[in-house]
Amino acid sequence: MLLLIDAGNTRVKWAAAAPGSAPGDWAAQGVLAHADIAQAEARWHALPVTAALVCNVAGAGVAEQIAAALSAASVSPQAIEWFRSTPTRAGVTNAYRQPAQLGCDRFAALVGARHRYPAQRLLVVTCGTATTIDLLDATGRFCGGMILPGLATMARSLALNTAQLPAVGDTTVAGMFADHTEQAIASGCVHAQVGAIMQARQAASGARCLLAGGAAPLIAPHLPEPFDRVGQLVLLGLHVAAGAEVA
Repeated sequence: MLLLIDAGNTRVKWAAAAPGSAPGDWAAQGVLAHADIAQAEARWHALPVTAALVCNVAGAGVAEQIAAALSAASVSPQAIEWFRSTPTRAGVTNAYRQPAQLGCDRFAALVGARHRYPAQRLLVVTCGTATTIDLLDATGRFCGGMILPGLATMARSLALNTAQLPAVGDTTVAGMFADHTEQAIASGCVHAQVGAIMQARQAASGARCLLAGGAAPLIAPHLPEPFDRVGQLVLLGLHVAAGAEVA
C-alpha cells in the first residue's frame, strides 16, 4: 500500500492507495493536526503501508514526526520519497526561474489539476494559511503564480500589528459593508482574497478557475462564477506523480 502525505502549515492530510489503483481511488484517508501525527502509526501499520510519498511544507520538525511515524509503521527510510519540485513531472513543466524554489505543494496541486482537467488552461487557487494562485497552460506548462496571506493570516496580522483592532476568529461575511469592527475586518479580508482571484482570472483570460483549500468555503460565496470547487489536489497530484519519472 502506498501512503500519500500532504503536510501543510496547519494540518496533515493522507491517503492510502492500493497497487495499481487509479489516481484518487484510495483505500483509506485521514486528516491530522501536527501534534497528532503519531496517532496514525497504528492505522498505517494495519493497512499495511509499504512505501510513502510525502509533500511537506511545514518544516523540519514535522518532517521528523512523519519519518518517526512511518518508521513505527514499519516503513523503511528507503521506501520514502520526499516530493520535490522538479523541472518536469507527470505532464507538468515547471517554468519557475529556479524550479526547486516552487513550493512542492503547489507543484503537486498543479499535477493533480492537470490530471483532473487534461489539456485545459487552468487557474489553480488554493486558499489555506497562504493563498496561492497559479496558472497552468493547456500544454501543462506552469506559467507562474501569486502568493498572498491566507484569509485567517490576514485577519491575525491586523490584530498583531495594530493597537486597537481585535483578533477575529470568525471570517464568515454577511455583506461587504459592515456595521461593527469584527465584521468589517472579516469583510475586508474576504474581499481582498476575492479581488486578487478576480484580477488573476481576468489576466488569465479563458482559464478554467479551480478553487481549493480549507478557506475555500468562506471565499466561494463571494467569488463570482464560473469556478469549480475541488478538493485534495495535492494528494491527487502525489498519486499521479508516484507513477511518473522525476526529471
